[in-house]
Amino acid sequence: MKFSLGNLSKKTIIKVSILAFLLVAGYVLKLNMPSKPKEYSTKEYINNVSANNEIDKAIQEIFDKRNKAILDNDTKYLESIYDREHKAGTWAYEHEVKKIKYISNWEEKQGAKFIDIKPKVIIKDVKDKGDKKTITLLCSTEYKYIYEDNKDLVNTSRIGAYHVLDVVEKNDSLVITKEWYNDPFADSLNLENLKVDSIKEFITSQKRKESLELEEGRENAVEYAHKYSGAASEEKYGFKYNNKYKNYNYEGGDCTNFISQVLHEGGGFKKDSTWNYSSDGATKPWVNAQGFKDYIVYSGKGSVIDSGDYEEIYQSAYNLLPGDIVSYEEDGKIAHTAVVTDFDSKGYPLVTCHNTDRNNVPWDLGWNDSNIRFWFIKVNY
Repeated sequence: MKFSLGNLSKKTIIKVSILAFLLVAGYVLKLNMPSKPKEYSTKEYINNVSANNEIDKAIQEIFDKRNKAILDNDTKYLESIYDREHKAGTWAYEHEVKKIKYISNWEEKQGAKFIDIKPKVIIKDVKDKGDKKTITLLCSTEYKYIYEDNKDLVNTSRIGAYHVLDVVEKNDSLVITKEWYNDPFADSLNLENLKVDSIKEFITSQKRKESLELEEGRENAVEYAHKYSGAASEEKYGFKYNNKYKNYNYEGGDCTNFISQVLHEGGGFKKDSTWNYSSDGATKPWVNAQGFKDYIVYSGKGSVIDSGDYEEIYQSAYNLLPGDIVSYEEDGKIAHTAVVTDFDSKGYPLVTCHNTDRNNVPWDLGWNDSNIRFWFIKVNY
């Protein structure tokens, strides 16, 4: 007998069709399912965890040694953590030597002394590349300093940075052959040309500002800045930026985007057609340091307290309040923006910002030589 669909009932045809569809769909689904993940034995799992823990421990030790060298002003101590047979390793070593000398000079100018530097290293990625490893990490470092004439009052600052470094094993230890990070001291002041004695005398004669009655907008701006200072924030905030906003670090820098957030989200300033951020992007005054400074001043939202190089205006810095702005000018153009968030034990203004992430850091720490000019801007909350 010839078989044909015409010999089957409509109901039977539907059942056969559904069955055929399920069989084909099941076969296709099986083909496209991801392969079963590799199963590790308990021994293999323990070995992997142990290896990662060893790397964490070794990298933390490198950062601890580097900061001990800063505290002891001992450049020779650095030699054990760099492979100077590689040109890039030598460059990385020489950069750290320069940083140690700068910090020592800053201490002399300030009449202060760093007494503790604690790095918290969070490794994000490790790539094995034969005889070397490339490691991506976040380092959030707590700096504590005192003034020489009042050692009982300890001041605390936080600086956060992202690092990519190549390491190799040498003499049973990991050493750095190459390193990249956005160093907060890279633009360090050429303090050797400053009149250190007169500056130190003035700074150490000051006292901390107590019992300030701040507008609510200023207090909220400071709170926002501390919470979203990224790698420099407290660990409870996850070392993160506010994910409502785009991170512009990959497009020239996020400092001004952050300060705009501080004024809007914290300080309560309303956006307008000139100063604006939306899902479509941001206007120039929102994200550009020069555009922001010009907008704040010419819109009446702020006014210039003073401007000039360090020696010209360091005394005017004591007129700043939490929530005010410090703009940094390089080669005739505003290149960076920070917000004042506190004072240290001598009333020296501390700032918070992005790139590099800073939280309550002395306003001039890490800003260099004679081509730097500073703008102090009072914000009208």
